[in-house]
Amino acid sequence: MPTNSPSSAAPTISRQGGAGLEIDATSLIRGGERWFPVMGEYHFSRDVPERWEHELRKMKAGGIDTVATYLIWILHEEIRGERSWADHLDVRRFVETAGRVGLNVVMRIGPWAHGEARNGGFPDWLQALPVKHRTNDPAYLELVEEWYADIEAQLRGQFRSDDAPDAPIIAVQVDNELYDQPEHLATLRRLAESVGMTAPFWVATGWGGAQVPQDELISVYAGYSDGFWEESDVELPAFSRMHFIFSDVRDDLSVGADVRDAPETDGRDDHRYPFITCELGGGMAVAYHRRPHVDPEDIAALALTKLGGRSAWQGYYVYHGTTQASGRLSGMQESQETAYPNDLPRKDYDFFAPIGAAGTLRPHYHRLRTQHLFLQEWGAELLELPAAFTDIEDAGVRSAVRVADGRGYVFVNNHQPAAAALPPLSNVQLTLPDGSRFPSAPIDLPSGAAAFWPIAQPYGDVAALSGTVQPITRIDTADGLVVIFGTTAGIPVELDLRVDDGAVISGAREIETSEGKRWVPTTAPGPDCVVTVGSTRLVILDPASSARVWAGEVDGRRVVALWDGGLTFGAEGLLLERWSAATELLTIPALAGGAPAGVFSRLTLPPIEGDASVSVRTVREASGAPALRRGGTANRFGAPLEEEWAQAAVFEIDPSELVAELVEGEDAANVLRLTWFGDVARAYVGDELVADQFWYGRTWELDLAVLDLAGRPLRIEILPWNGETDFFVDSRVRADRVAGRAEIASAEHIRAPRVIAGGLSAR
Repeated sequence: MPTNSPSSAAPTISRQGGAGLEIDATSLIRGGERWFPVMGEYHFSRDVPERWEHELRKMKAGGIDTVATYLIWILHEEIRGERSWADHLDVRRFVETAGRVGLNVVMRIGPWAHGEARNGGFPDWLQALPVKHRTNDPAYLELVEEWYADIEAQLRGQFRSDDAPDAPIIAVQVDNELYDQPEHLATLRRLAESVGMTAPFWVATGWGGAQVPQDELISVYAGYSDGFWEESDVELPAFSRMHFIFSDVRDDLSVGADVRDAPETDGRDDHRYPFITCELGGGMAVAYHRRPHVDPEDIAALALTKLGGRSAWQGYYVYHGTTQASGRLSGMQESQETAYPNDLPRKDYDFFAPIGAAGTLRPHYHRLRTQHLFLQEWGAELLELPAAFTDIEDAGVRSAVRVADGRGYVFVNNHQPAAAALPPLSNVQLTLPDGSRFPSAPIDLPSGAAAFWPIAQPYGDVAALSGTVQPITRIDTADGLVVIFGTTAGIPVELDLRVDDGAVISGAREIETSEGKRWVPTTAPGPDCVVTVGSTRLVILDPASSARVWAGEVDGRRVVALWDGGLTFGAEGLLLERWSAATELLTIPALAGGAPAGVFSRLTLPPIEGDASVSVRTVREASGAPALRRGGTANRFGAPLEEEWAQAAVFEIDPSELVAELVEGEDAANVLRLTWFGDVARAYVGDELVADQFWYGRTWELDLAVLDLAGRPLRIEILPWNGETDFFVDSRVRADRVAGRAEIASAEHIRAPRVIAGGLSAR
């Protein structure tokens, strides 16, 4: 019998915290200082280990300091007794790599994980056993104890504790989306601790009105702008609106409601702990019946709204897209065949994440980074600020005022997904706690605008700054402090600068307003827009330049850069991933070979070849379309049957089209991007299914670096839409969903060279 079965003497639950990490009602505390973690989900077992380190470094450069990952049992022990931790299943290698990169780890140990995996990640043999799954049934706990013990053996020494204060794993999540078994959740923690796992924090998913044992586990929450789990006739789920309104409500009762009865409750928010999220939608998966088209602006605005709503830990699901692993017996995806309401792709788990499954960087990777860099510099202060929310019906604008003792930030959001876009607002002006009005005169707030602005914040020689500029990051230089700000399209820049007598202000002109003296930059926002106060320089960027800001360390020295592409930081310099044609890299301080360019130093790189068009040969036209079909526990539209693929259109790409000559010593990312039309597409190398996608109006990216073409063509099969199965796609792309259409409109080979941009110049 397991040592932690209900009939055994259970060990006492230890307190939350330890190894230099603590928690109170406001935040996590690290080394005595408040800490605002930023976490991204990346499933190691759904990617290849050769990619882990570079992709983790890209996550870190995006402002992520903590990576979360699932242990999906079915991948490790598809056949009972044949457990594997090798190759892409080598969790220890992944965790050690994350630690070497400088990331903390949150280990989601299950045993039930979901993650769009069959049986929620349970092996088929476990699912079939006559035990009461996900309960304190001793027979079930015995199996879990064995699984947990093996996890601990694999990760021994990687759990942070007083004896291992630098180990990467800072938190463990037990199970996932378990709503009505609080005693079982507590038992799972005891079971994990009894086999030797330690962690400062133990958590469980708290959304959906979950009954989380609050003395044993910390509730963590979710927030999505859309969901594949809704019905196909839903334009925008009802839950979406709450995630674009500032409030102190944490729980979204709708998440997971397609596989359970939604509770009759207003949620179970536990305010003894801070507001921690682990599943803010970094994108969204697609199911056969419903294929959401989440926009980058949706993701960035939702994250900003959580910051205004007192989030103390931003966690994204998923932050890095992946590909479903195939087992020895079958695929691993959730499907109607395995008692789920939804059919998901067999391979595709790209999720339209900030970093795609092929390693590409989406616009929201850059938009989110501006928020994350802010949190690195000023997140500790933000955690201590109270929040007051406007009554939308009264004020007409969605806002949060987070001010204490006259200092803080105001947040505004006028964005919702396109299906329920908010109109522009006129005459917007906020009243601050001291009765003053901000900005000094009413402004127009464009549709889609989402921003936060400082109130009386000190920056070097600026004693207090309030203004319609969003702080991004800062850097100390030999010539004084440089602070980088961003602007919001359609909103004029106005600065309230309070400085010591005699301080000289340049780069801005003074204006008089009803609220007193204000300053307006004399140069349009951009890298050359600099307002100088004493020795402090305020760089005010346009929105496009704001999304190009990076900050990190090179050989122990802080570097701020403006670069259009990918970038990671290392002791040898900046590793640039050239996803665009950009040749200009701006940095503070100067890189070797850089030339002065105002506040920045400019390094000019040689041009690179652009994306190359790829020839696609049509092998055969489609001879038919899959039949209309419903199934699963919710009677939803189902994916084509295997035998129906005999009707698919077939295309081939010669492997010589996908091989690019490399300059000696050069490395490069290699991606095939397809624009295609139809219903479902699959990609094969020989007889191996390597990728698939349900059409939803976005391009399809295949990572050529992980495809072993070995002289074999890449074969693409496309089934057309039958014209009857009314699956959901975004209204903006519905005109392209044409019955009988099965084609590849274009194919591009995207080659992104990776080059080191020298070391730093002399100090």
